Amino acid sequence: MICHCTEGVVAKPCVCNLLPGQNDDDADIQLYIEGDQLFDAMLARIDAAKKRVWIETYIFADDEVGHLFAQALSARAKAGVQVRLLVDALGSLFQFYRTLGPMLETAGVEVRHFHRWQWREPLRYNRRDHRKLLVIDAETAFLGGFNIHRQSSQRYFGVARWRDTHASFQGRLAQQADELFDAFWQGDRHRLPKEDKHSSSTLVPNQSRFCRQRLACLYADFLGNAKQQVCLTTPYFVPDHHTQRALLAAVKRGVEVRLLVPRSTDMRLARWAANAVYACLLDAGVKIYEYLPRMLHAKVAIADGKRATLGTANLDYRSLFQNYELNLVSRDPNLCCRLQAQFEVDLTQASAVCARRWRQRRWVPRLAELLGWSVRRWL
Repeated sequence: MICHCTEGVVAKPCVCNLLPGQNDDDADIQLYIEGDQLFDAMLARIDAAKKRVWIETYIFADDEVGHLFAQALSARAKAGVQVRLLVDALGSLFQFYRTLGPMLETAGVEVRHFHRWQWREPLRYNRRDHRKLLVIDAETAFLGGFNIHRQSSQRYFGVARWRDTHASFQGRLAQQADELFDAFWQGDRHRLPKEDKHSSSTLVPNQSRFCRQRLACLYADFLGNAKQQVCLTTPYFVPDHHTQRALLAAVKRGVEVRLLVPRSTDMRLARWAANAVYACLLDAGVKIYEYLPRMLHAKVAIADGKRATLGTANLDYRSLFQNYELNLVSRDPNLCCRLQAQFEVDLTQASAVCARRWRQRRWVPRLAELLGWSVRRWL
């Protein structure tokens, strides 16, 4: 059994002002934490597309949500709109190929399966496309943690639907997304967006020609430069040694580090691997909270309420060193404030992990943690 403190968590109200971003592009960033609202917005934009619809996802399930998207994409393709779909071959294994794939291709959708299994290149199968990106006419884009499946929909899955975070944006950021999707589609896996020194927000892939762990460096920078507080939300917490040292160093400097993870998970091995590092973090002063109501799938970090990132990358080995990921990074005060406020709301539905009780856990969970940690690089 995992022991937790019984005291309730009291949320602090968001005291920052809802200020506009540094430019119009930043002010247009919208947040979604409910799948039904996100899917409705995405489908509406797909239906209104005039030139092209480009979509990239890890999971495209053969279920009610998947069929809604397949019908919308097929309709636009039949209307003469260019529709490209890049779906991960492992993430959508057995969920997409049987019916949806052939249906979309028949309608004229260009469908590609990322890194199908090949006997000649078995190691590349470990590198997945974990990005979830939709770009419409290079004018509007959606990015975040939501996959296309019923588990994210209260309408189809019920009150146990997954809790996630997604963003939509327009203008320059949407053009960046358009550029990055096209480069990835053409086989350029290391393209970086053009820099705009006048904007407070940008898109950051985790690999470039010069660095294959850019998001790991980003999280280290958040932790290394924070002055007061860092808030982290991740569904799979399996930090490498460098990230662990950054967490411990931040706490040692007097920074309050709060980590929010799910109590219920769809990957038990990942949960065991996370538990293996709880003790040293708790003893150092890192505050760990477990979200109680349902599966938490959001990937968000906020530093000092002034810098934030959200997107597709988890705080684990696979996202930081193996998979292809894409995050939105921003200094926009409006976005940072809204993400901070949502973090505080989530804490009201979470339980703090108690360091004293954690040290008293029995030998069975300790063995499970050892097993999970031993395979951490493959989770």
